[in-house]
Amino acid sequence: MQRRDFLIFAAASGLLSGTAAAAPVAGTALSLPVAINKSGRLRMLSQRGAKAWLLLVQGVLPERAKSILAQSLASFEQILGELKTLQPGDEIRGLAQALEQEWRACRPLLVDIRSDAKAIWTHNEAVLAAAQKLTVAYEKVSGTASGQLINLSGRQRMLSQRMAKAYLFRQMGVNAAEASSMLDASMKEFAKAHETLKAASQNTAQIKAELALVEQQWFFFQNALQLTSAADRVKAASDVGTTSERILEQMDLVVGLYERL
Repeated sequence: MQRRDFLIFAAASGLLSGTAAAAPVAGTALSLPVAINKSGRLRMLSQRGAKAWLLLVQGVLPERAKSILAQSLASFEQILGELKTLQPGDEIRGLAQALEQEWRACRPLLVDIRSDAKAIWTHNEAVLAAAQKLTVAYEKVSGTASGQLINLSGRQRMLSQRMAKAYLFRQMGVNAAEASSMLDASMKEFAKAHETLKAASQNTAQIKAELALVEQQWFFFQNALQLTSAADRVKAASDVGTTSERILEQMDLVVGLYERL
């Protein structure tokens, strides 16, 4: 995609401004389970946005990648605003402010395909770290087993996008060694957490059924992530982009079920 075309798309989609949506939403104070889910979603959106940027830069699934990037940026802004309606205590308030500061540094890079990939890496990791701290803080305030399950299953959403991001950075040849380590560690963490979720005593029949479907998608996703042939790099990246979305959709259903326990 040409940079001019992408910037026109970004301006038309409201991606270049992106500050209005961060205002608090009047009259819609969140419950703690919802806040854990939403702050956890910010972790995922940080990785999903970077994944979409990498797909665009590499010319893989460009129209779908544009849509994913637009959705990710808009959703991140909206959730930042929603979380301002539930900030119990100075710690969470400070962590939310730190997250927004990191996001404001990262966001402009994601709307320009000429941005330096290493800068994307650095700022994107900072956003993720800040979102993780905020999610953990909400979980501690909740102090419930269901809160822990919402956090853990929500982290699986993030890992689905983090693995795709790492794969695409490695394929691009940017921070390749670090990306390989990130991919390996994320795959191991996802597999371990999935077993923990399967063993949770709070699981309903529906949660068990949805986790079984996640396991099926995980099989296909692992196969895609292990594609390393240089003969068809575009197809390999396309498979990773597609399967990461499928497993994200499935894990999102699971998080919603834990939220309603």
